[in-house]
Amino acid sequence: MGSGSGSDPAARGSLLVVSAHAGDFVWRAGGAIALAAERGDSATVVCLSFGERGESAKAWREGRTLDEIKELRRGEAQNAAAALGAEIRFLDAGDYPLVESHELVDQLVRVYRELTPTVVLTHTLADPYNGDHPAAARMALQARVLAQAIGYDAPGEPLGAPPVFFFEPHQPEQCDFRPDVLLDITPVFDRKRKAMECLPAQQHMWDYYTDLAKRRGVQLKRNAGPNLGLPHSTMGEAYVRLYPQVTAELA
Repeated sequence: MGSGSGSDPAARGSLLVVSAHAGDFVWRAGGAIALAAERGDSATVVCLSFGERGESAKAWREGRTLDEIKELRRGEAQNAAAALGAEIRFLDAGDYPLVESHELVDQLVRVYRELTPTVVLTHTLADPYNGDHPAAARMALQARVLAQAIGYDAPGEPLGAPPVFFFEPHQPEQCDFRPDVLLDITPVFDRKRKAMECLPAQQHMWDYYTDLAKRRGVQLKRNAGPNLGLPHSTMGEAYVRLYPQVTAELA
């Protein structure tokens, strides 16, 4: 998913992550975000909601109000994004349910036109456990198409065709998730773990996603073959590429 060079500002890539809730981008794409930041690319996370209703059970049990929970999750997500080296924006669209709307899609179109991303990461289009996730994906994809239309009424130039990658859902088998990209996040996993630990509202996820990174790292080494010299403790993230790769050479 590399797209830019830190030594040439003109060649820098731009990673855009569309996340339904305040924690999703950390668990599922924290490694990709940290890698982008380390190579000098810009990385921007758009959180459609704070995950205030459906993904903040600990705070509700503590008796916090809705506004308090939103501010709590905002702060956690800001700290996590900073740990990864990303900018973060919040659209505060509400969750459980995250309701798709023209207004939200239009906001995303304007983000696309502003940032001109070279890579887009978002949720899968299937998730029977959480309808907010495919809703976020559908809006991210619709906005990408509209941002390409020269006649769409939004500032900026028409978007090109940035590749879109779906990151791994929490229940991959039930979401028909079959990864075709395994990303080596070993050099930045410590940053991802630090970002995860910025989300105490979902502390039960820390070890789950550490263990998942280990398993994907094992699969990454198996698919890379013995000549790549990957370390025993390789850590990975899994993705599905939506659109075909365009290339002059098969590799």
